[in-house]
Amino acid sequence: MALLFAIVLILVATAMSLPAVIRIGGIFTEDQKDSPSELAFKYAIYRINKDKSLLPNTSLVYDIEYVPKDDSFRTSKKACKQLSRSVQGIFGPSDPLLGAHIQSICEALDVPHLEARVDFEPTFKEFSINLYPAQDHLNKAFKDLMSFLNWTRVAIIYEEDYGLFKLQDLVKSPPSSRTEMYIRQAGPSSYRQVLREVRHKEIYKIIVDTDPAHMQQFFRAILQLQMNDYRYHYMFTTFDIETFDLEDFKYNSVNMTAFRLVDLEEPKVVDVLRHMEGFHPIGPAILNRSGVIQAEPALVYDSVQVFAHGLEALDRSHILTPANLSCEKEEPWDDGLSLYNYINAAGIHGLTGRIEFNEGKRNNFKLDLLKLKKEELVKVGEWKPGSGVNVTDVGAFYETSATNITLVVMTREEKPYVMVKEDKNLTGNARFEGFCIDLLKWIAGQVGFQYAIRLVPDHMYGVYDPETKEWNGIVRELMEKRADLAVASMTINYARESVIDFTKPFMNLGIGILFKVPTSQPTRLFSFMNPLAVEIWLYVLAAYMLVSFTLFVMARFSPYEWNNPHPCLAESDVVENQFSVSNSFWFITGTFLRQGSGLNPKVSGRMPSRLFSFMNPLAVEIWLSMLGAYVMVSLTIWIVARFSPYEWVEPAPCPSCKCPLQGGHVSALEPESEDIPLPRTVNDFTLANSFWFTVGTLMQQGSDLNPKATSTRIVGGIWWFFTLIIISSYTANLAAFLTVERMITPIENAADLAEQTEISYGTLEGGSTMTFFRDSKIGIYQKMWRFMESKRPTVFVSTYEEGVKRVLEGDYAFLMESTMLDYAVQRDCNLTQIGGLLDSKGYGIATPKGSPWRDKISLAILELQEKGVIQILYDKWWKNTGDVCNRDEKSKESKANALGVENIGGVFVVLLCGLALAILVAILEFCWNSKKNAQSDRSLCAEMASELRFAVRCGSRQRPVTKSRASMPAPCSRCSPHASLRRNRFCGHEETTYIPSIEMMPQLNAGSWYVADDGDEEVIELRSGVVSSRREHLAQASLPPPPIAAIQNPHAHASHTLPLTHPQSQSQSYAQTPTTPTEAETRFFRHRPGSRR
Repeated sequence: MALLFAIVLILVATAMSLPAVIRIGGIFTEDQKDSPSELAFKYAIYRINKDKSLLPNTSLVYDIEYVPKDDSFRTSKKACKQLSRSVQGIFGPSDPLLGAHIQSICEALDVPHLEARVDFEPTFKEFSINLYPAQDHLNKAFKDLMSFLNWTRVAIIYEEDYGLFKLQDLVKSPPSSRTEMYIRQAGPSSYRQVLREVRHKEIYKIIVDTDPAHMQQFFRAILQLQMNDYRYHYMFTTFDIETFDLEDFKYNSVNMTAFRLVDLEEPKVVDVLRHMEGFHPIGPAILNRSGVIQAEPALVYDSVQVFAHGLEALDRSHILTPANLSCEKEEPWDDGLSLYNYINAAGIHGLTGRIEFNEGKRNNFKLDLLKLKKEELVKVGEWKPGSGVNVTDVGAFYETSATNITLVVMTREEKPYVMVKEDKNLTGNARFEGFCIDLLKWIAGQVGFQYAIRLVPDHMYGVYDPETKEWNGIVRELMEKRADLAVASMTINYARESVIDFTKPFMNLGIGILFKVPTSQPTRLFSFMNPLAVEIWLYVLAAYMLVSFTLFVMARFSPYEWNNPHPCLAESDVVENQFSVSNSFWFITGTFLRQGSGLNPKVSGRMPSRLFSFMNPLAVEIWLSMLGAYVMVSLTIWIVARFSPYEWVEPAPCPSCKCPLQGGHVSALEPESEDIPLPRTVNDFTLANSFWFTVGTLMQQGSDLNPKATSTRIVGGIWWFFTLIIISSYTANLAAFLTVERMITPIENAADLAEQTEISYGTLEGGSTMTFFRDSKIGIYQKMWRFMESKRPTVFVSTYEEGVKRVLEGDYAFLMESTMLDYAVQRDCNLTQIGGLLDSKGYGIATPKGSPWRDKISLAILELQEKGVIQILYDKWWKNTGDVCNRDEKSKESKANALGVENIGGVFVVLLCGLALAILVAILEFCWNSKKNAQSDRSLCAEMASELRFAVRCGSRQRPVTKSRASMPAPCSRCSPHASLRRNRFCGHEETTYIPSIEMMPQLNAGSWYVADDGDEEVIELRSGVVSSRREHLAQASLPPPPIAAIQNPHAHASHTLPLTHPQSQSQSYAQTPTTPTEAETRFFRHRPGSRR
């Protein structure tokens, strides 16, 4: 049974196994006979047959045909001849045109066709297996590298006729819409001519697609035209750059770049090449002198390996039956499709890397990026179809170690960074000066390079245009590699950093607002009125009028403002205390508001002067404490005044007596009959006095009027509080207006700019400030950008100088970098910065993307900053140039300007005008009084002269009373007995009060007295201590005067009279009854005010 099972297995294995011999055909052009490609084909078959692990029971036999390169018919014939000899697959040829014919034959007969050539057509081809990467993938790799290197002006030099067709996708769809292509065909005889044209057009980026066999001639033309410095960059389409002799291009900084398929660092590749080199005699012929294999032999070798792995996969599931095919019959091979599918599904790792296919085209491969550095080509990156180019050594594209290298430095003329000297005889770098030029000298000395300064053609720093999707200015020059560095006042921002590189910032700054210095407020004669607006002055005037009228009306209606003008009594036993509860509170209120209250102050307080915001300086608890203190002090004063003997005084001694002298006496007692007239009362708050009261308190000077009623006190208190706030606010604001220079500044910050439209504002065209506002997401900046867009192009300027000029013209604010703003302000006293900085950024030195100079220059900048060199350069070009504006610096110790006549001169004008008005009124009063006093025997002029002579007597304090005054009635007899000779200005008419002589004091003390008019003279009536009623007084006034003897009886109840003369008559006599001095003295002192209570 076991024997039978073994026999069955042997029969099945025999039936499923491949034929013992499989023929494969190879077609090469006649010039490829014994070439590395043919030898690699033979060596691959040798390695497969030797490796029994791959096809243990099958051997491969090659069938090679050589065909003319330009004869497709003979090539087809030889291919049909191979097929008739039962080949299971055809390899080659490498020529694109011949390969297309062979592929059509294999497709018709279902025979796998394995190729290692460039395929121009991207369409799917049946039964075609091409190990050469598709041209669309290669073009994509070229474009990715061009984008990485920022190539925008490129020259393409091709040699074969199909070269342009091969690169058509690169030409039709360049990596950027701004890329310029210069395409020329050239052969060995025209290399120099074409390269000379490229140099004349200043194109430094060149793509070379020439025959590898002619590459040395192309290199020779480059050397002859000296197109081998650091500016030139050559990109070769061949995969065999490692096989070329590049000895002449080492150490001269020329850039040469290419892709390769064979990774010579791969261990498996190294092992295969080592065995290949040891296979004599054909092994060494496959490799070059350096032991490097070309791309085509490597692809041929891998194609045979792929075919063998396809056979191996087929062997596990399918029986392969060879067949002799005929091109005439066009009968396809039955097993051809199966074999093709297994080959297409094969995946191996060969000399050219990972090999996988998708519909016969290679995918998932890798291209190594090579770059010539110093002594050799090195791998600096790789490219894959899915991920694109990945540069692992960016610095390899820039050689910085050469001491004789000269970098192109792009800049833009801008004071004080870069300026062109006026001397026309200067050339080269000597033409320029400025902060950036000095900084460049320091950096070049530290890093070690030469430089050539060039000005950017379009005078722009560089801004991205969203519509055209292009950059301009310095940024574009760096992207296109027309410059190596950019040293200028160039701002670092995100948009620029995405396409170029920047060093560490050498200067930090922000966006500021440049504006014309606001004009000082013109000094006026009436500047003292500035603290309050016109409407406030009008409100104060209206309040003054309103309070005056209100006080007048309240005083007219209140009964407490109507008082007896002569309330004193000779025998008064009543005294009053002025500090009642209400008066105590009123006293504190008046003193607290700094206005007084008409009461003698014992305690005083002050109150902060503000309205509702005026309470801010003190905390709430402080205000509550002050209120408590106010109540407590008021109550304390009231209580103390009740116990203090000095606060108990007699009522006011009739300062406003207006009663006429009648029949010898006046009684202050209440009348017993209604027909007796009551004493008259007066109201101090007349209309004129009410206005005088309010204006006096407004000026904080007070007046001789004091409200007594609660209603009038409320009005007065509110008015005092109002004047407290107004005057305090006025005083505080007046100090600011007069001691601090006030400027008329229409804008204070960016928000003010955005909220108005009268003042235009803009930025530098194409600068980073413009980009900041355009791309900002902040609402206020977006609003400002919309305004600038609506005013385009008038608000944008091409240079900073133009922007400064527009600012000086007025009604324009220039948004610019703070360093440039500082430079402009330092040199023109009419310019200033408004507000703070809108952002924070820095100036840096720009380099092309991936430049190795960036890190070295950054280190140099940091070192210069630590040493203080950059600050020294800043001071040199900003502050020590000799054209700095000399501003009047305010003393740090002085906090206010001294006041001048121009500030408060208006007050003196008001004073002079008031004095002039007073003099005019005095003259009018003088004239009116002279006319009033003029007598019949004297003329008006004489009276005026007399009055004038007395007025100019500076030493006299008294004057005789005029006749008109002497004829006036005497004051009431109940006036103060201690009053001196004076005029009573409160009576209805002017009068003179006289005090009797000391001889009649006993009689005066013996009883009541009053002055009566008895014919031609006035008499004083003396009465006994018993006081009769007012009716009796009036009746006795009509009786004739008693005899003199009657007066001598001090105890009589009859009235006694004494003759009374005016001061003009010195013969006045008095009759009196002698009394003892003690009695008279006692009675005299009894009437002293405050002597008792």
